[in-house]
Amino acid sequence: MIAGAVKRLPVENGISGWEALGERSFPARRLEGNMTADWLVIGAGFAGLSAARRLLQLRPDDRVVILEASEVAKGTSGRNSGFMIDVPHTLSASEYSSGGTDATRLEMMQNRSAIAFASDAAAEYGMSGATFDPSGKINAAATARGMRLNRSFARSLKSADEPHIYLDAAEMREITGSDYYLGGLYTPGAALIQPADYVRIFAAGLARRMDIFEHSPVTSLKREGAGWTACTPRGAVSAPKVIIGVNGHIEDFGHYAGRLMHIFAYASMTAPFPAGDFGRKISGHEKWGLLPADAMGATVRKITVGDQSRIIIRTKYTYDTTVAVSQRRMTRIADEQRRSLDARFPGLAGIGFDYSWAGRLCLSLNHVPAFGEVEEGLYSACCENGLGTVKSTLAGMMAAELATQTISSDLRKYMDHPEPSRLPPRPLAWFGINSVIRLQELRAGREG
Repeated sequence: MIAGAVKRLPVENGISGWEALGERSFPARRLEGNMTADWLVIGAGFAGLSAARRLLQLRPDDRVVILEASEVAKGTSGRNSGFMIDVPHTLSASEYSSGGTDATRLEMMQNRSAIAFASDAAAEYGMSGATFDPSGKINAAATARGMRLNRSFARSLKSADEPHIYLDAAEMREITGSDYYLGGLYTPGAALIQPADYVRIFAAGLARRMDIFEHSPVTSLKREGAGWTACTPRGAVSAPKVIIGVNGHIEDFGHYAGRLMHIFAYASMTAPFPAGDFGRKISGHEKWGLLPADAMGATVRKITVGDQSRIIIRTKYTYDTTVAVSQRRMTRIADEQRRSLDARFPGLAGIGFDYSWAGRLCLSLNHVPAFGEVEEGLYSACCENGLGTVKSTLAGMMAAELATQTISSDLRKYMDHPEPSRLPPRPLAWFGINSVIRLQELRAGREG
């Protein structure tokens, strides 16, 4: 793609509750006119912001520019469940970890490198405990099968000498206020974040040292001489090297076509309810984070701000070739989430949803990133395989190191993977992937 138009731009599906509740501390700027830079980063999500911060560490005197199609936190980075997970987390299978001990240890090392990078950024940019909380997470089991999956996961962790704690039904009831769960598996290394606030504060910190332009979608990216020029509706940026951190939208830039699966995940957030005696009785501790023992089940979080609490539930996936989903589908899935939430927390039956939204995540068939120098001076840090907070952070870090020729053992290990596998033809892929999703959701049963 020496020269080419960007095929599609991102679309926001519903209003993310995280984005709606958060606030930004710096004004949005739109690119007006033409400019040059040493580095151009496309995308102001986890990958793009992490790449930019790593560039500042490696090349502190260089000029870095970030272009964001929408607004920081309105896109996918502000729409996830807010788990930065260190232990294996393979979304496309029921079991999170099915690899050998060496592979498990390598994945955890890489994930923890990304979390440490995020933790340093949180400290540097003054994030509160409500925005970045290294509190760990629980794999919650609601069925006998879920309990077996937790035991299998625990064996994998034990073989790698990783700490973990079993929780029984009474302990889960104490934490969540719910009788729904049979047990849980706690691992201490995860961080829980308010994803929209995290990326906003991160961007605000970077904005003191670089230019971040929002509402400035790249409509074309072309090679000109020894560098690249990215055009937006009102201007252009020219730079010798470009890092693209747009996750599955890398296909719309002309790369990895037919190799990436674009999966929509759906979430809803309740209206606020009192955090005092009422909140504790029906929903336990003031904050917690549950992942399903079966990866196709429901992710549930409770947050408390001041004297008000909310529950966020994420269930259901669909494979789509579009960038938008219909309001009819959003409404149907929100109704299903309502039933799932009421089964867990009957005391919340009268508390409606304030927000429902969808966000696209990106998977490859062989669970590898879309990473590397795809053309001279053009680097991809994309395809997070369902763990965008951590995998995209890591990809951004590694892309900056690759682009600056900062060769390290971490980079060599990260690059030791094949190219994403090619998908079947589109009609077969659509039918096959959605069929697998539906079968896995049916198998998950009460975990969903």
